[in-house]
Amino acid sequence: MESSSPARNPNHPGEGDLQQRYQNVVVMRHGDRMDNFDENWTKTAARPWDPPLVDAGLARAFDTGRHLRASLDFPIHRVFVSPFLRCVQTAAQAVTALCSADSSSIHFLITGGGNDTNTLQVAIEFGLCEMLNTEAIKPECAPPSGDFAFNIPELEALLPAGTVDHTVKRVYEEMPQWGESVAAARTRYTEIIKALADKYPAENLLLVSHGEGVGVSFSAFSVDKTVYEVQYCGHTELRRPARGGEFEVKGYNGIRYCSTRT
Repeated sequence: MESSSPARNPNHPGEGDLQQRYQNVVVMRHGDRMDNFDENWTKTAARPWDPPLVDAGLARAFDTGRHLRASLDFPIHRVFVSPFLRCVQTAAQAVTALCSADSSSIHFLITGGGNDTNTLQVAIEFGLCEMLNTEAIKPECAPPSGDFAFNIPELEALLPAGTVDHTVKRVYEEMPQWGESVAAARTRYTEIIKALADKYPAENLLLVSHGEGVGVSFSAFSVDKTVYEVQYCGHTELRRPARGGEFEVKGYNGIRYCSTRT
């Protein structure tokens, strides 16, 4: 079993050469969620299916963005994020760290407007959402109507100013139906990674999703490996030739897996 990939060379090779040869996609889990630290939170929450991050989660998300900025040997051009609040908050922190000229200290961006960069484009994508079943969301916490009622303008306002791309057309124009099977959700995650990469073949992407989505991003593009744990802000680094083709896993962090080879 493994939890992280070997240390990478912090020196960045020439971006032009890498950009011509490869497309890169980083798939990342959200940070530490409130309901896993305060068992009473869901009892009074207006949206018990949609917990925010705790302060440690905000810090972890920022620190992960800073780590990606220092360690990746390619630039991130575009970010797609699940509409769940914990993922949007994670994306806001990671994007701030990725874009900051000085990301040496933790910075909590609680609301939008804290960053004037236009170097990254961010959009909410329903296809990256949590598994919509009782495996991921407790029945007593799910919305009775099956409508998760996301307010997209309010969520976009949490992202750094100047980063939201309002021209993007979502791959999933609506949320998946409540009650999807685990197998269907895993297929969805595999398909949305490929669809977003195909839609922007000349760009490197950061996808902020959920534990199952990150696990699928590792196992679907590896041979004989099954993921059994993805830590908060755990992530995979996928790569494929710029001309197209199959992805391979080139790096990972915060992922534990076992081999299924006999």
